[in-house]
Amino acid sequence: MEFTINQIAAMLGGQVQGDGNEKINMLAKIQDARKGQLAFLSNPKYEQYIYTTQASVVIVKKDFVPRKEISTNLILVDDPYIGFTSLLEEYHKMINFQKTGIEQPSYIGENSVTGNNIYRGAFSYIGSKVKIGDNVKIHPHVYIGDDVVIGSNSIIHAGVKIYSGTRIGNNCVLHSGAVLGSDGFGFAPQEDGTYKTIPQLGNVILEDNITIGANTVIDCATLFGDSTIIHQGVKLDNLIQIAHNVEIGKNTVIAAQTGVSGSTKIGDNCVLAGQVGLAGHLIIANNTSFGAQAGISKSIKDEGMKMIGSPAFDVKEYFKSYAVFKKLPDLNERLRELEKKVMSKVEQ
Repeated sequence: MEFTINQIAAMLGGQVQGDGNEKINMLAKIQDARKGQLAFLSNPKYEQYIYTTQASVVIVKKDFVPRKEISTNLILVDDPYIGFTSLLEEYHKMINFQKTGIEQPSYIGENSVTGNNIYRGAFSYIGSKVKIGDNVKIHPHVYIGDDVVIGSNSIIHAGVKIYSGTRIGNNCVLHSGAVLGSDGFGFAPQEDGTYKTIPQLGNVILEDNITIGANTVIDCATLFGDSTIIHQGVKLDNLIQIAHNVEIGKNTVIAAQTGVSGSTKIGDNCVLAGQVGLAGHLIIANNTSFGAQAGISKSIKDEGMKMIGSPAFDVKEYFKSYAVFKKLPDLNERLRELEKKVMSKVEQ
């Protein structure tokens, strides 16, 4: 696919400096780009490359003033990083939404309805009473249980498993191996030391514009009529465990290997770094951030907290404490030396 520089600038609301009719067919890093490719300059550390790049065009900030001669064309925008990201999104859509039609073998159950321009890959399974919107892409080996609803423009990558009753909104992306609606971890201890399984009867709800990473698991709620809810705009990385009855607020992002225990409620616009662990039945305020490997055992009531450590506490206090405890081996050695001196004087 080719676009002129003028067409790209129009998409970004930018201004062209140079030959707007030159054609672009690829996106690339500014230091590696070649003729026919587009790059961007956002970080000043990379400015050196704009004077040597072979890219046909570079997206730059409106107030960019070159310190010496450049040979490439420019597109001037408010924010080059956001502009380049927008192009990546459009390119991603073009790639992922090209496929249409139904590959065989595939199965769809009774009373299920699919929208226009749908793609159903080979060996995909769709149960009964399923409703699927327009432009949905269901890749090979996807399982969709009975009574599932999937909104328009969503992409279900190969090997995803969606249990019965799950609700998925518009513009969602589920990456390979993701599982939605599996049983929550509910077992009742018995007097003889065994465990009795507690049936998990609720469902999972994903609102709009959500991304679920590869091999991430979201368990269904325990009771019929209850839901594990992921609100709009949430982005979940790979290898995340979301337990039953959890609720995650809008635009929250969670990195890989994080685990959220049952019935915990996470607010809007929170950030959870890798390997964070949250105990069950907690409430986490909006705009909370947890550093990598943080352990959270108590609710966070104040908005905007930045926390790290296990158990987690305020990041500024953590680094003050770290400055002390990293010196503990040296302090311990000094203490031993003092003890020897004191004991020596006592013996005298």
